[in-house]
Amino acid sequence: MKVRKIITYTEDVHSEGGRPVDPPARTAVVLAIIENPWAGQGYVQDLLPGIDEVAPKLGELLAPRVVEALGAPVEAYGKAAIVGLDGEIEHGSGLIHTLKFGDFFRKAANATTLLPAVEKRAAAGTVFDIPLKHVTDATIRSHHQSIEVRVPDGPRADEIVIGLAAAAQGRPLARLAPLSSER
Repeated sequence: MKVRKIITYTEDVHSEGGRPVDPPARTAVVLAIIENPWAGQGYVQDLLPGIDEVAPKLGELLAPRVVEALGAPVEAYGKAAIVGLDGEIEHGSGLIHTLKFGDFFRKAANATTLLPAVEKRAAAGTVFDIPLKHVTDATIRSHHQSIEVRVPDGPRADEIVIGLAAAAQGRPLARLAPLSSER
């Protein structure tokens, strides 16, 4: 696995809708910009050897970093794979849609739900949103949120941006009724 760089973003929302958010709502994102393991090979039928080689290393690298950056217990989480223009969406999907990647974050976050994801092919600098859901109950609406991310110089055509995102709470000042109220 060839990592070009790792980027960490944190955000603390202190006010929403003109009202204070106390404690501030904290989110964190950690992104690794890696060389696409299938770059320059044309169509690859069997992605499993590359997945087995790279996905566990990415999970082990990113999961502790995003938890540390958040600095609080993870209540909501998500993942991303943005593939450069010379790759296939399947390359990013292969790396993040495997327990060999996701279980590192699940364990670090004491989570049981599936990690929501965004995956797409895009040019460097493209804005993308990482969706988040509650770590143990995907029906808790207050934790359905997204984090907007952009890497100005990535992914390059032969790269993939792989990311994990975490929130220490639901949306700031969330006030939707529980899903069960609509049944």
